[in-house]
Amino acid sequence: MDTAWWQELWRRHAHITTPLRQRGLECDIEFGLSAYIVRVSLPDDSYLIIGPPQEPSCDRPPGDPQGWIVTRQHPDEQALFEVIYDSAPSADPRAPERPEARHGGNATPLIEAIDQRLIQLGLLPAPSSSTASALLSAATPTLRPPKTLDVSDNADRTSVYVYGNALLALTDRLNATESHADAAALLHQVLDPTSGLLERLGEFFEAAGEKAKEAEQDDGFDLHYDLEDAAATLRSLGEGLHTAVDRMRALAPARQTTSAALPSGPSPGLPTSRGPRARTR
Repeated sequence: MDTAWWQELWRRHAHITTPLRQRGLECDIEFGLSAYIVRVSLPDDSYLIIGPPQEPSCDRPPGDPQGWIVTRQHPDEQALFEVIYDSAPSADPRAPERPEARHGGNATPLIEAIDQRLIQLGLLPAPSSSTASALLSAATPTLRPPKTLDVSDNADRTSVYVYGNALLALTDRLNATESHADAAALLHQVLDPTSGLLERLGEFFEAAGEKAKEAEQDDGFDLHYDLEDAAATLRSLGEGLHTAVDRMRALAPARQTTSAALPSGPSPGLPTSRGPRARTR
């Protein structure tokens, strides 16, 4: 697969995939009949297909159609088929206009419709009013710990797992970038030996180990050592990848030297550069 094109597809569909992934839903991008679609796996083994109309094909770029169609299907239950949302322009001028058609390619009402239906089906927890707007945002969440860490099945997972969502946003940025230099900068955020994510995670596990030891119980001491080992493993991982940022940056195409600075022909005794060869998979 063309990695650059795959990254571009993720970038073009990030306004769809990021809010859904923040809800804990697994997303993938596939090619449908005539256009790219987002496939979303649901907890009951059914799935959503989100995309533009497939017939007739859409001439607009991926991720920016005139309208979206969302259907829910099940691989083993053919009778389970429903249209959750349809904002695509009607091909029949005599047909009555659907209410969603006024939204066109706007992703916000699409996500709202998916939320509403999945909550009705019990496949998503109902969000509190204070976090409803945050669920629709694809931005990096504010890193403030919740007052009560409720991790039950009915918890609002977006508001509880703010730190995991921050890393998810970083991952989405990495998926969407077209530049190896930008990818190296994001990798540096994780691997910097002083302030990177791995180092901070190591400090976190060390602090958790000290907290466990405060209990002065046998299992508290055992947990302390397990967490200390985890911190050491993270730092070892960072040390093993200490050249990864430079190696990623080196993958960026070299800048072309201006023709005025180049000799008119190959230098004597040096082989002529053939340039990079195309790779096939």
